[in-house]
Amino acid sequence: MTNHAPEGLPQVIRHWIGGRPADAADGRTFDVTDPVTNTAYAQAARGSAADIERAVTAARAAAAEWAQLSNRARAHVLHRVADAVESRHDRLARFESYDSGLPITQARGQARRAAENFRYFADVIVALGEEAFRQGGDQISYVVRTPAGVAGLITPWNTPFMLESWKLAPALAAGCTLVLKPAEWTPLSASLWPEIFAEAGVPDGVVNLVHGIGDEAGQALVDHPDVPLISFTGSTGTGRHIIRSAAEHLKTTSMELGGKSPVVVFADADADAALNSVVFGVFSLNGERCTAGSRVLVERPLYEEFTRRLAERAARVIVGPPSDPATEVGALVHPEHYERVLGYVESGRKEARLVAGGTRPAHLPDGNYLQPTVFADVARGARIFQEEIFGPVVAVAPFDDETEAVELANATQYGLAAYIWTRDLRRGHRIAHAVESGMVWINSHNVRDLRTPFGGVKASGVGREGGAHSIDFYTESKIVHVALGEVHTPRFGAAS
Repeated sequence: MTNHAPEGLPQVIRHWIGGRPADAADGRTFDVTDPVTNTAYAQAARGSAADIERAVTAARAAAAEWAQLSNRARAHVLHRVADAVESRHDRLARFESYDSGLPITQARGQARRAAENFRYFADVIVALGEEAFRQGGDQISYVVRTPAGVAGLITPWNTPFMLESWKLAPALAAGCTLVLKPAEWTPLSASLWPEIFAEAGVPDGVVNLVHGIGDEAGQALVDHPDVPLISFTGSTGTGRHIIRSAAEHLKTTSMELGGKSPVVVFADADADAALNSVVFGVFSLNGERCTAGSRVLVERPLYEEFTRRLAERAARVIVGPPSDPATEVGALVHPEHYERVLGYVESGRKEARLVAGGTRPAHLPDGNYLQPTVFADVARGARIFQEEIFGPVVAVAPFDDETEAVELANATQYGLAAYIWTRDLRRGHRIAHAVESGMVWINSHNVRDLRTPFGGVKASGVGREGGAHSIDFYTESKIVHVALGEVHTPRFGAAS
């Protein structure tokens, strides 16, 4: 079975600097492969410090014009970007599916979500006011927001286009110009941004794209002294490295990092709803989801039945070519990542009881495929309990009471998301407040409200984005104090 290549694939994916396509300054490229055949279908420009320098120079040159636009004028441009994204819905979905291995039915939602990000932040920047404070009749103070400068955006390879929009939209709304470094494993959909921004009338140089390897182009962007803030989504290890590098120039950083999110299922839960949520939450997007509920903690009276049903459902999940509309789990993004996930499966075989999956589906002899995998009776010290796998693999463990449930939920270095299933809402709130995570869903799966803060605690991140929090990140706030009457300052040194 093959993954059908979409029409219009570029042979070369180039940078976009100052409103123009550009090759790498030194002419280097790297292979772009699809995860079904693991063969190269395109070459991408391999950015270096010289390319980042060109991009930052272009962004700085465009900064004054973009920042001086009114919020309403920038909002109009963002709405046009959203229109341009939506008009490419089918093409974007085909590109995203082909490049990342994401099932086509799941890729089709990415254009809508990306467009909504631009529409939402257009509305935020128009509606967002600035604070004022009055000290009686003597003084008034007010806050002025200004763009923070050139923003450096480094994005991941899972749902790349949508996650790029999650950073692009608020940065542009806030008045920043920017340099985007897309993930090297999945640069294809990012190749659509230049035509989208050109069609929407974004001035040249406001948005710049530099493709390349993280250690080269990404590092150069982090190190550039004229890029005062870095927004990064990716692994915890890389996030730690970026923060260390950014400290040299005291850059502002926003880090959305790894996760090992617990799903806590009490015996009184709606077991059918919880099961549906668990299966979708950890196996959709090929399990390559930062908020995946990859540790399922089940109260002991329900544990054996729930584990059995979860294993049965995992065995029936349809694994197949990403281009097939029937596919529920496609191919993992890259052979390097595929081998990493298989390594965790082997660890799990030694640490726990394998009850579903763990092997390549028999009908898919080639490509980065793994049948959804369920491990039961997983001890808290096991690697598959502690470490982020980022694939269709879930660890299940029992608990006896609320105290143990919270202890197990908090027993990793991560704290991004958590999911709680119980009919006792008082208990649900208690657990939600006790779990160490940035986001909690009670009797719900991963449904986002763009107004809410997004981010994690512990090793899952630094800072929050979403809603006004994103605008706070991309702007500097200045307080201006004005005297309204006579100023009565103590007269030091005025004694006769």
